Amino acid sequence: MAQRDGGPVRSRYDVVVVGGGHNGLTAAAYLARAKRSVLVLEQLDHLGGAAVSARVFPGVDARLSRYSYLVSLLPRQIVDELGLALRLVRRRVSSYTPVPGDPGRALLVDEGDRVASAASFAAVSGQTREWHAWQRFYAMTGRMAQVVFPSMTSPLQSPDLLRQRVGDDAWDPFVRRPLGELLERTFGDDTVRGVALTDALIGTFVDAGSESLRQNRCFLYHVIGDGTGHWDVPVGGMGAVTDALAAVAASAGATLLTGADVTSVTPEGEVAWVDASGAQHVVGAGHVLAGCAPATLARLMGQAPRDLPQGAQLKVNLVLSRLPRLRERSVDPATAFSGTFHVNEGYEQLQTAYDEATAGRIPTLPPCEVYCHSLTDPTILGPELRASGAHTLTLFGLHMPAALFAADNQAARAAALAATLRSLDSVLAEPIGDCVLLAPDGSPCVEARTPLDLQSDVGLPGGHIFHGDLSWPWATTPDLVGTWGVETTNPKIMLCGAGARRGGGVSAIPGRAAAMAVLAAR
Repeated sequence: MAQRDGGPVRSRYDVVVVGGGHNGLTAAAYLARAKRSVLVLEQLDHLGGAAVSARVFPGVDARLSRYSYLVSLLPRQIVDELGLALRLVRRRVSSYTPVPGDPGRALLVDEGDRVASAASFAAVSGQTREWHAWQRFYAMTGRMAQVVFPSMTSPLQSPDLLRQRVGDDAWDPFVRRPLGELLERTFGDDTVRGVALTDALIGTFVDAGSESLRQNRCFLYHVIGDGTGHWDVPVGGMGAVTDALAAVAASAGATLLTGADVTSVTPEGEVAWVDASGAQHVVGAGHVLAGCAPATLARLMGQAPRDLPQGAQLKVNLVLSRLPRLRERSVDPATAFSGTFHVNEGYEQLQTAYDEATAGRIPTLPPCEVYCHSLTDPTILGPELRASGAHTLTLFGLHMPAALFAADNQAARAAALAATLRSLDSVLAEPIGDCVLLAPDGSPCVEARTPLDLQSDVGLPGGHIFHGDLSWPWATTPDLVGTWGVETTNPKIMLCGAGARRGGGVSAIPGRAAAMAVLAAR
């Protein structure tokens, strides 16, 4: 068992946080700075949950963002309030998308070069209409972002208030009707539609036209970050976010324990846990904050969870000896891979993959997206690796629901990885395998993690990266107005992880919200 600050374990704390992910550490940092006694209990032998950097391949000096990998939703307000030693860097380009069925052509979206972007839209679609439609579409998402994102660090607001500020013409298409309707009405080109749709599917297994609007909620979270929708690279990898939060929490006096497996939480605020030696402990708390998923909290309290989340992604980490060549020879691979590289994510391809997965089959041509962290942040590579021209590659595969892996996770993982690498190969000028670095033991630097692996690795129920379906980031009923979106039926127990309202992603918003709710209750 590791004890990060060396402080004593008391029999009672003002606050006990279950789970040492980035949200739990955020809550601990705020509360410890407010002079509350805080104990954080993390089951794993390290802090950070899914927001970690790791040397995945033995003998290879590359610190990969193994699970989560980019930052958009972390408010500057939190960074400033906690004085986090954290640097976020904007990626060179937004995205690069080989045209489905014709990967010698590709759509390049470069926000720093509007002329080049407009020319790329015209070359792919054969007209200027799609570029102008793109501008109008993201002007609407920009209006949503400018209004909704600043509200994320305040108590929940009513949707009517937000809608009045956004305007019905932008609010209604994103909030009241399936996103697919808007995309089909706005764009005529399959590639352009697909690029826009992908933000609605990251971590969410759903049809573009679903009346559930789960795709709309996922899309909203992906386009409102920082009030702009930009996605940034944390220098040093995702572990830099965790390290910065842990440093603030520990310096403020929070006790941070790893190897501490929580076994139960009572309504009275007693938390039982077992350390790495097998010794049992029980501590009392004025408040218990659940940095774990709501389903996990229910289990710890002896209750049946209301739903069992199911993740839907394949995460693949690679180290390359060099970047692969592209079929579009006029584009430098360093440009294409510095943003989000969309692979077989045309609008129709995404629907086909969804239909196949719904039928219980690994998609024939899995849609996925990749990016190269080391192009923006070479510090994650050791000096020798960097000098050799090596790079990291992060791949996120869509429409890979946990059910596909339930019968035989190992076999299904191998099949899903093989299909995904074939999909990637189909848009490259050479097999990605020719570029994969070999570790000192001769093994290829390729790692795949399924939803079931994420459940085992970092405790995500069903491997759901958001702990469950995302909720609208406002008060959906009048009784929620003015609350923080972390409350449960027990005033002593609150959510502070991704499963809280306004959870999901690396944002620290639920952690801060839980801390504010505790401080308001005193």
